[in-house]
Amino acid sequence: MSGWLPTAPCTPAACAEPDRPAVAVARAALRLTAVAALVLAGIALSPVVRGRRGARGRRSAEWVRRWCLVIVRAAGVRVRVTGAAPPAGGLLLVANHVSWLDVPLLAAVRPARMVAKAEVRRWPVAGALAARGGTLFIERDRLRALPGAVARIAAALRAGAAVTAFPEGSTWCGRAQGRFRRAVFQAALDAGVPVQPVVLRYRRLDGGPGTAAAFVGEDTLLASLWRVARTRGLVAEVEIRPVLPPGVHPDRRTLARAAQPPAPEPAWTHTALVTSGWPREPAKARGPARTGGPGRTRGPETTGGPAKPRAGHGAQGMTRAR
Repeated sequence: MSGWLPTAPCTPAACAEPDRPAVAVARAALRLTAVAALVLAGIALSPVVRGRRGARGRRSAEWVRRWCLVIVRAAGVRVRVTGAAPPAGGLLLVANHVSWLDVPLLAAVRPARMVAKAEVRRWPVAGALAARGGTLFIERDRLRALPGAVARIAAALRAGAAVTAFPEGSTWCGRAQGRFRRAVFQAALDAGVPVQPVVLRYRRLDGGPGTAAAFVGEDTLLASLWRVARTRGLVAEVEIRPVLPPGVHPDRRTLARAAQPPAPEPAWTHTALVTSGWPREPAKARGPARTGGPGRTRGPETTGGPAKPRAGHGAQGMTRAR
């Protein structure tokens, strides 16, 4: 991993809450089976809905929104959405990055082309789905590739597409967050399109932070899927914030700051949590550590795309311009 790629201090042991209260193993297995079936169905039907325009395109977009919501709900997660619907036309959709659940949640807000690391293309199942969905794959380990990545995103925006990015460049547990990297915002400035900030939060039914969804550190995708499926009462909150129109913010630095969501809690509380390791039962072995997930390590000026680094999985974080 390149030294300039953004990372997060979050780890499964310190940040991901235990699997209690947990649903029965049989029910959790049924949830995962349903999620897998829905994903496979989406891959099979994607050629039918992709690339449509006009009335058919709007119906296809609505189908994608509903499909993504059903996937999240099939995993046992309740969804609460607040705010106005994003505008039509070219749009850069940016959000904080916590989990693999972020991807279908944002697609439910507005179907868009994702920015993702090139390795995602080679993933079984997910890689095929990402490619068919028009994902913009970037070489996040190559700093020299950043200008070209920004140019590709700007071209997609000018063509009227919506593009989704996770500018932190790495996943965080939700109790803390990373700084939005600026590169991806340059694409919005070059294309003259608005930026739609979205804040993602995961909570328990009692309103407390629900970190079971966090996909961070050395966590594996299988371990994260199982933890979510076994969690009872997990709620995903999607806050669609006011859109940032073009021409208001003169440079990518001020635009990134305007899109940055407020800190979920004081920074010292998360630092203490990670430092102490949040005492709990030792984590069970969950398979080989994964090299990245829907949103892990990003680059210095990453454009922001699903990718998760070792010390925090980041997705679209165009420090880089990913």
